[in-house]
Amino acid sequence: MLKRFLISLLLTMSLLVATPVLAAELRLSEVEIAPCDASDPGAQPGQALGNTRNNITSPEGASCYVLSGTVENPNRRAVVDTDVYARILDRSGEPVLQNRTRVGSIGDIEPGLQSFALRLAVPKGTPGPFDVKNPRARGFNAPVRSRATDDEELLPLEQNVVTTAKD
Repeated sequence: MLKRFLISLLLTMSLLVATPVLAAELRLSEVEIAPCDASDPGAQPGQALGNTRNNITSPEGASCYVLSGTVENPNRRAVVDTDVYARILDRSGEPVLQNRTRVGSIGDIEPGLQSFALRLAVPKGTPGPFDVKNPRARGFNAPVRSRATDDEELLPLEQNVVTTAKD
């Protein structure tokens, strides 16, 4: 009898202590990519390299783009630490972001529909227009990343892109 009680107690304690973090797939729609507005803080001019007396600028660098659309959370609870995945192809069908499909994080998503936007750094000189293939989002039922505060989900630069992307 005591052995059965101890086993039940241990099983109950293990369920309370170790709650699994499950991934949730979210639907994306109306996904598009567009250049950042000239007034956008992410649209930075090229920076000089090396000797500033000669004003040498880099032919390399990145151009600012905004990936935006609508995300749907069909669950009854918020999905947290949501990442966006997509294949972004240039005019010739080559991947714009080499060796990766994760394009960024959009934080916590409440149940229902909401818009999202995130900045991308695309290598300068990449021939457009760009095509977004297989966009999807995945989040979790509990936080999986450390958070600075409960109110801060996105970096300050990312918080501003949400308001400027749909203007």
